[in-house]
Amino acid sequence: MFVRKKKYPSGNIGVIVVEKIGGKMKELATIGVAYSENEVESLVNEAKVWISKEEARRHPQLDLYGEERKACDREREEVRRVLSQVSNILLNGCDLILDRTFDRIGFNRIDDEIFRKLVKARLTYPTSKAATVEYLKNNLDEDVDLSKIYRYLDKLSNHQHKIVQDISVRHTAKLFGGNIGVLFYDVTTLYFEADYEDELRKTGFSKEGRHSNPQIILGLLVSLGGYPLAYCIHEGNKYEGHTMLPAINEFVSKYGLENFVVVADSGLMNNANIAELEAHGYKYIIGAKIKNESAEIKEWILNQPKQDKNMVEYDKGGRTSAFGRLYR
Repeated sequence: MFVRKKKYPSGNIGVIVVEKIGGKMKELATIGVAYSENEVESLVNEAKVWISKEEARRHPQLDLYGEERKACDREREEVRRVLSQVSNILLNGCDLILDRTFDRIGFNRIDDEIFRKLVKARLTYPTSKAATVEYLKNNLDEDVDLSKIYRYLDKLSNHQHKIVQDISVRHTAKLFGGNIGVLFYDVTTLYFEADYEDELRKTGFSKEGRHSNPQIILGLLVSLGGYPLAYCIHEGNKYEGHTMLPAINEFVSKYGLENFVVVADSGLMNNANIAELEAHGYKYIIGAKIKNESAEIKEWILNQPKQDKNMVEYDKGGRTSAFGRLYR
């Protein structure tokens, strides 16, 4: 659809919305007749608005995450409300704001000042442990010994990480109206500058190209908007497809999740994982590459209308696949 200006014998100009159908032009709507250049411009703008409304009517936008998005919008509005009430920022203003956010989320359940300081420092100046000590001293006038931070990290790993996860999950669920509707899962690898392997750090396929270095596999489960839910650590030589279902099953069982969708890429969604997802009754979305599909499916996908946020289904025999196409 596009706007056409039509000049009449009287000299006036008509503004019309037309569409090319089957090689022929069809007039869809006459917006009006202009008697001056200013009126022409005004009618053209009205025609563009008409086209936008007609496009929306013909192709309503697919919104899989409406409730979660509304919850995110509410959170942003709450942040704006809090910031709008700030009338003065002191040198430690950022520290005061983060203290309030820290408490509102619920992390003050962990009565440990080292934890609070490390969280705030990580948000304002993410860097190494040694540089964090310098940052706390120079900016917050906090003297924290580096060895004390390392000892605390053992405490966090051994005793407190489950409490941190529980606080994070419950805050995320609250943002989304009590229900976490989407679970995104992916993995990465972290290598170590070490010469020898141990029970956890082993050589394997490295996403960073460091195949000769011992590494670990880190799996991360997040919700819509990137809110962290859970993580898992595995041996560096483990097949990444075997890490997903244990992490999801444990999380779902622990928090009693219902009516959610698991989202992962095709490398994690092998046939065994898909079968187990279906056996549990989980809904899922697989990120896949068109080039890996059959010639018939490729042709079918590429022949679909190029419409923004449009979803179509194709029966592959025993399992229906949905293909969403997003154009920017």
